[in-house]
Amino acid sequence: MNRKTIEVCAAVIFDGKSVLVTSRPADREYAGYWEFPGGKIEPGESMAACLKRELHEELGMDVMVFDPIYFTEHEYPERTVRLHFIRCISYAGEPVPRENQEFRWVPRSRLGEVKFLPADRGIAGFLSVFL
Repeated sequence: MNRKTIEVCAAVIFDGKSVLVTSRPADREYAGYWEFPGGKIEPGESMAACLKRELHEELGMDVMVFDPIYFTEHEYPERTVRLHFIRCISYAGEPVPRENQEFRWVPRSRLGEVKFLPADRGIAGFLSVFL
């Protein structure tokens, strides 16, 4: 079987005590799970450009500084996801959901209580200790 591999970039936005997470909308695959905001990297697009585009589209936020902090690869039944997590040190604008999703600021110590997508669970554990 020839599995499709998708390159994804996700933002770790930390406000000093909590991390921003978003829900999967009801009309999308894995609805009800939570994830770090971001999305698929388009062909020829840098990770920074991907996050700028995705965060503006999804949450109306403008991200200015990027720091890669974590990488994982996860095999879902239908595809393999290569997930690059980027810490957003500086951003402008308060999040405003634009794609039927919810968002919340979760304290680092409570990240383990969130129903994350399987590919996002490792970074949640990492952040609770190392951010």
